Amino acid sequence: MMLRLPETPQLLPNTSRRFTSPIRRCKDSLFFRSVATPRAAKERKVCILRTTSFVCASSLGRVKPVRDRSLDRHIVKSNKVRFVQKLKTLLLSTPKHFLPIKALHKFRAYLAPSNPSSIPRMIHRYPTVFELFTIPTPPVPSLCVRLTQAAAALAVKEFELKSNMAVIAAAKLQKLLMLSSHRRLLLSKLGHLCPDLGLPVDFCSRLCNQFPDRFKVVETSYGRALELVSWDSNLARSLPSHEVGSDSLGMIVDRPLKFEHLRLRKGLNLKSSHKDYLIKFSKLPHVCPYESSNVGDLDFPCESVEAEKRACAVVREVLAMTVEKRAPIDHLTLFRKDFGLPNKLRAMLDRHPELFYVSLKGLRHSVFLVEGYDDGGELKEKDELLVINDKLMELVREGEAFAKGNANFCDSIEEIDDELDVRYDGLDDLFDPGWV
Repeated sequence: MMLRLPETPQLLPNTSRRFTSPIRRCKDSLFFRSVATPRAAKERKVCILRTTSFVCASSLGRVKPVRDRSLDRHIVKSNKVRFVQKLKTLLLSTPKHFLPIKALHKFRAYLAPSNPSSIPRMIHRYPTVFELFTIPTPPVPSLCVRLTQAAAALAVKEFELKSNMAVIAAAKLQKLLMLSSHRRLLLSKLGHLCPDLGLPVDFCSRLCNQFPDRFKVVETSYGRALELVSWDSNLARSLPSHEVGSDSLGMIVDRPLKFEHLRLRKGLNLKSSHKDYLIKFSKLPHVCPYESSNVGDLDFPCESVEAEKRACAVVREVLAMTVEKRAPIDHLTLFRKDFGLPNKLRAMLDRHPELFYVSLKGLRHSVFLVEGYDDGGELKEKDELLVINDKLMELVREGEAFAKGNANFCDSIEEIDDELDVRYDGLDDLFDPGWV
C-alpha cells in the first residue's frame, strides 16, 4: 500500500535549499554577492590582481622587532651622558657660563634628572665635568655651578670644530630644504634636529649671514622658517639603491644566484612572505627623493609601494647626514608632512629591517641606518665630533670612579641636597648683568 503525500504545500517543509547541489549553492551565493555589492566585488578583484604581482605591505601584519645589542649599546652610552650634555648646553648659553644651583629647579623639564629633587646630586656625580663655587651676593652667598677646566677646553674645541665645518653644515641644511615640499622648514623643527646633524645652536644666524646666497629667514603663519634661495644640483644626488644580488653579498663569482637572497643582520629571521616582499621591493626602480620632493607631483598614489620606496630613500638621506647615522623617531615625525613621509612612519621603519633598525632603549625610540654600521656595530665613518664626545665620556668615567671611592665626597652631597630642599621660585636675578 502506497502512501500519498498531502497536497497542501503549507504542510511540507522547505527542502529546496537542503537538496540543492553544493556547486549550485556556491555559484548562487557568489552571484548574489557580486550583484548585491558590486563595489565590494570590484575592490576584491583589484586586491587579488595586486597581490598576484606584488605582496601588499598590509598583509605582512605587525613585524616583530629583533634586538641588536651592538647597536643598542650606542643608545645606552648616550643616555648615560644625557644630563651632562644638557647641563653643559645650558651653562654655555649663559653670558658668563655659570648658573646658581637654586635656579636649576626651573629647568627640571629640560634637564630631566632621574629624581626631580636630586639635581645637586646629579652634579656631584660628575666632579670632573662640573664644579661648584660661591658668589658673595648679599645677603647670602649663592652657590653656583660651572664647567671644569678640562670640560671647558673640550667645549672650546667643539665650538672651533663646528665653526670650521660651516661649509659642511650649510650643505646639510641645503639638502634638507631640497627634500622638503615647499623648500622651507620651520626653525622650531630644525632646532630639534640640529644636535643630531652636528649643527651649532646658533646655526640660523651664523649660516644665514655667512651664506646669504643659500638661505634666508621668512615669516610664515606657523612661525619663522628657513627658506632655500638657490638649488644645487651637485647636492641633489641620492644614496645608491640598496639592491639584492651577488654584489651585496660580496661574492667572487660574477654570475646570477640560483635563488634570490636577502642579506639581513645577524640573528634576524623573517617570514617567507616578508622576505619575498623585501626582495621585490628592492627590484623596484630607484626613486630619487630630490627629483620630486612633492609626493603629489609623482605618478603614484601616496600609499603605494612606489611612495614607500621614496619615503625609505628620504629617511636614508636624513640619517646619512646625522653625526651618528641615527636619530630619534619623533624628530623624523616632525617632518612627516614636509618630506612626504607616511602617517604610519614607525610601521614602515619596522617593515624594512634591511635598511633601518629601531632601538627601544631609552625614553625615546631611535632609528639607525644599518648600512652606516659594520657587523660589529661600529660606525664605518666616524665623525670628528664623536672624538670630542669620547673624551667627554672619559671625563665622566673618571668622575664616577672618584665619587664612588670617596666617602667624604658622598657626605657633602647629602648636606648640599638637604640645604636646597626648598624650591626656588624667583628667576629675576638669574641673568642680572651685575654678576652673570
